[in-house]
Formats: sequence, C-alpha cells, structure tokens
Amino acid sequence: MSNHLKFYINGEWVDPVTPATIEVINPATEQPFALISAGSAADVNRAVAAARAAFPAFSKTSRADRLVLLRRILEAYNARTDDFTLAVSQEMGAPLEHARNRQTWSGRAHLETTIAALEKFVFEEPRGSTLIAREPIGVCALITPWNWPLNQIMCKVAPALAAGCTVVLKPSEVAPLDAIIFAEVLDAAGVPPGVFNLVNGTGPDVGQVMAEHPDVDMVSFTGSTRAGVMVAKAAADTVKRVSQELGGKSPNIILPDADLAAAVSQGVRACFGNSGQSCNAPTRMLVPRDRHDEALAIARQAAEALVVGDPTAPGVDLGPVVSDIQFSKIQALIQSGIDEGATLVAGGVGRPQGLERGYFVQPTVFGNVTPAMTIAREEIFGPVLSIMPYDDEADAIRIANDTVFGLAAYVQSGSLDHARAVARELRAGGVQINYPAWDAWQAFGGYKQSGNGREYADFGIHEFLETKSMIGYGALISA
Repeated sequence: MSNHLKFYINGEWVDPVTPATIEVINPATEQPFALISAGSAADVNRAVAAARAAFPAFSKTSRADRLVLLRRILEAYNARTDDFTLAVSQEMGAPLEHARNRQTWSGRAHLETTIAALEKFVFEEPRGSTLIAREPIGVCALITPWNWPLNQIMCKVAPALAAGCTVVLKPSEVAPLDAIIFAEVLDAAGVPPGVFNLVNGTGPDVGQVMAEHPDVDMVSFTGSTRAGVMVAKAAADTVKRVSQELGGKSPNIILPDADLAAAVSQGVRACFGNSGQSCNAPTRMLVPRDRHDEALAIARQAAEALVVGDPTAPGVDLGPVVSDIQFSKIQALIQSGIDEGATLVAGGVGRPQGLERGYFVQPTVFGNVTPAMTIAREEIFGPVLSIMPYDDEADAIRIANDTVFGLAAYVQSGSLDHARAVARELRAGGVQINYPAWDAWQAFGGYKQSGNGREYADFGIHEFLETKSMIGYGALISA
C-alpha cells in the first residue's frame, strides 16, 4: 500500500488532520504522476509533539546503541536502491544512471561517513578543572530541497540521530517521493517512535510553522538564499539555532599554467551536471584574456557533445530541469545574457531540437561575460555557463570574490602549489582544486549569503550539539 497520502508521525503512518493534496509532476512529460498530502500547522504540531516526547529517552542512548541503529538504517537504505533511483528520476528528471550512481549513492555515502565519524567522535573532554560535554540540542526541524534530495536528507537526518536528537523532516513538495521511501526505510530499521517524523507540504504551510515553533530547538535548512532569510526570520522570535546551506555563484579560475582544453571541457561538464541544478556548480569560468576565444571554442564543443533527453533512455547526459517555474526563470536569464551583450557560444532560449514537451533546457555557454551582467551575478540553477576573461591572477581573484555568495570555488593549475596559493585567496567555504573526486569528509557550507554552519561527517554532528562546561568537575573527581 502506498504511503504517498500519509505522514510518518510517532512511528506510524497517519492521515493529515485536514485532507489536501499536491500533484507531483514528472518534468520530462509535464504530467502529474503522483499525489501527496499537503500538511498544515496541525500536522506540524503533532509531529513536533512526538519528537519532543521522544527526546528525553533518545538523547540518553549510548553511542553504541545509535551506531547499531544507523547500521540498520544503512542496510534498509541499500535494500531500496532501485526504488530510490526510480523515484528521483521521475520526480526531478534525473537520468537513471545519474539517479542511481550520484543521487541515491550520495545518501549512502553520507550515512557511511556519519557512522565512521560517530565511532570516533569526542563527546566529552577535560580542560583544566572543566569537563566539556557536547549534548544533543533537542528537537530539530529539517527542511530539504529538490535538487539533491537524498543527499540533503541524509546529511541532516544521519548526524542528527548520531548526536541523539529527534527530528521532523519537511522535504521539498516538488520532489517528495524519495523522502516517503526514506521514512519507510527508517521505519523498517526500527527507529523508535517519535525520533523521526515526516510531514509533507509547502514552505509557508509547513516549513515556516516548523521554523517558528516554540518546541523546535534548531532548524537546518537547505534552499535558496531568499527562502533561507525567511526561515531565519521565522526562527528569530524563539532564538533557536538556524543552520543554512543556501545559494551559490561559484567561480572556476583556470590559471595560465593549466591544460586549457582539459580544464575547460571538464568545467563545462561540472557546471552542467544534474542539469545545472547544484548550488555549488562552477557557473563562472574565468580564463586568461589572451586565451578567451580558444576557451570558447573548447566550451562549445563540450556543450554540444552533451545529450539532452528522456531520462529513462540510455546514453542521456542531461534530463529536464525540475519544474515549469525553473524552466521559465532559466529562459529569462538566458535572454538577459543575450540582451546585455554577452556572446552566445552554444545553446540559447527554447528547448533543444526535437524535444517539444518537458522542461528541457539547451546546454548554454556565454562568452565575453562581464561582472556586471545579470548572468554573472544571479544564481541561474540550470545548464548555463558564463565564461569571463581576466587580465592577471590578481584580477581573477578579484572577479571570483566579487559576489554576495561564497559556497564554493574551483581552481585549475598545472602546479598544485600554485593552485593551493590561489585557493587560500578565495572567499568560499569549499575550494575544489583540479576537479577532485567528491569527498564526504569535507566541511560543506558557505561564506557570506551562501549560509552558515557546516555539514558532512563530524562537522554535521557538531551542528546538532550544544556545548556544556561543567567547571570544577575535574577538581571534584580529584578530591
């Protein structure tokens, strides 16, 4: 029996207090393929009450007990790989291979890393006569996005449970089905009633209510900077902790000593992966001015080699973007690039040839982009790359840092020492050097309007803990 129209509260699948539904749209067909229930304040109140009631007992469980629980969750998660893959592909348009090997896999990787981090995590340490104790913060509201749904759900839920917190999860209503399967996984793993709760719904009707709820101790939010500001304001009256992973406009500095052909080609693919719908995508490619035209030719070839189409078909690189709203926004921003005088190198407005239905966007590359252009300043969240010329290394660093965002940055160089030196000059939470493999042990998060707090591994566990100093604790022991 499907749980699409139910919420998971206090260890049970329950009906919403007031029946209401939301259609889930397949972006490849533009047609609804599922219905979920839309929650309200009454549903949030039930879920928060369950989490609050479960917190005293769960917060006192041992590290060993929580490790056993997380390993059971891992086993149950792996058993549902095929279900997760299909759900993510249908709800957000990810090609099946990408949905399995990146989207679903990332959730598994986060859980495995959290387990490894918990095994060695230091919850208590003596300092002088003081015992420093790190204790679970309490009931946590987790609000997650549609672009990397399992990645973001797992890198919040896993460390929260590892810390001994209880949670209420609100996934994106645009891509909610993977979260329902995730709740089934936690139920199958035997998570105690009230420790994990799921309420679907919109941001105003569910997310904001969670953020302002007096019995919620912390909000962990991933999404747009605009929505993050709203969450922070809603949480301010109760002075709860707010951890945010928000937008980005990441620079990719290709230094003169880099292999230009390899660096540009890989940069195009890195920007367009997940159909450009990644907050840390390298969307601003900075190249030496005297090699700008050469970079454009390489980028055009790389973009035109990508296959856009039906996410269920073999050999497809990019599926559609997630919704009509996103499609329209991206089209408007592409048009702004044309209107403001950037050189259109590849792609452009409209769907790719032969795709008449679905929210498909042409892989688009602009050259001669200046820092003042809209496409250089706004987060596009689609397969659109801006190539920007720079005069010297200092100019490249200045352009890279000239943004309100600071989530990620990229540096390409033939010299690792050179790349390291430039990386230190960039105002970003994460700097990727020479396109490294993804690392679940990094501290993921941003500077400036890209948010606050850090996720992944032990950094994620720290976010869900309070620090208590028991002064004189050591003196009492010695006495």
